[in-house]
Amino acid sequence: MGATEIIAMAASFSLLAGWRLYAAVLVAGLAMQFGGIALPEQLQSLQVLSSPWIIAIAAIGTIAEFFADKIAWLDSAWDGVHSLMRPIGGAVLALAIVDPGQPVWQVATLLLGGGSALLSHGAKATARASVNMSPEPVSNVVLSGAEDVATTGAFVLALANPFVALALVAVMLLLMLGVVLAMRRFVQDIGSLFRKDGLP
Repeated sequence: MGATEIIAMAASFSLLAGWRLYAAVLVAGLAMQFGGIALPEQLQSLQVLSSPWIIAIAAIGTIAEFFADKIAWLDSAWDGVHSLMRPIGGAVLALAIVDPGQPVWQVATLLLGGGSALLSHGAKATARASVNMSPEPVSNVVLSGAEDVATTGAFVLALANPFVALALVAVMLLLMLGVVLAMRRFVQDIGSLFRKDGLP
């Protein structure tokens, strides 16, 4: 695996951690535990994810997040609690991928990984808060389910083909930002209607 592939994988991991940190750790740990992922030498530091303790904690977190993410406003509270954890998790996952013999790359990856996870987390949290403004609950469940499937698939793909995964994650991030802008416009339009009707 070349340097550019390693960087692409690190970027994918950190961006995905901003959406589903527990699921990302769980999928990687289970795949390593059952031999579904053969890590190259420079990625052996990720083998710690296959620890039964890490898998158990990630499984509990994934289950809790799965249900919390389907309930309007509870999902926003959950995102708020994880505003620090997801960027740190993204930074650590990205850092584990980079060759420890290159400290400059490690520092750069740590900063970029944390920033990427913070960006994707911010887009997710804002999109979910915007969707919660909708009076019906279906859009919340549909968006959460789509995030579950896309994030898990993208994480597995990141190990198989980092470049494709990075492109997919970038598209997911753009779609999330599109939802944010669309919901912002919707809220502004609703506000304009209330003002036209003379309501406070």
